[in-house]
Amino acid sequence: MLEQIEGLPPGTLGFRAHGQVTAADYEQLLVPEVEALFALNRKLRMLFVVAPDFTGFDAGAMWDDFMLGIRHISGWDRVALVTDVPWLRTATKVTSFLVPADFRLYALAELEQATRWIAEPVAGE
Repeated sequence: MLEQIEGLPPGTLGFRAHGQVTAADYEQLLVPEVEALFALNRKLRMLFVVAPDFTGFDAGAMWDDFMLGIRHISGWDRVALVTDVPWLRTATKVTSFLVPADFRLYALAELEQATRWIAEPVAGE
């Protein structure tokens, strides 16, 4: 399941993944929120936190994630993934070059640091 993280600055969305994340989670929460924010902003920042009780993504959720990224390929400003899940950290390190944004990977103990980074202004803004 996904839950939205509140209190982030304008132009920034945050989500926390618990248990099994499904296509329905993406289609009912994440995709509508992302699309609504893109309707107001040219660039978007995202903080994605994988909670300790996370068990995985179903195939539909992975497909929705991929399609959302492709649909807005040039719209991502910063993306922070916060997780201690070993396989997810490894997969992210191997594929992070595919993320069309300033991307950083953080451990759960670094959540506060990730939240500060996602919110800080980019030089020249």
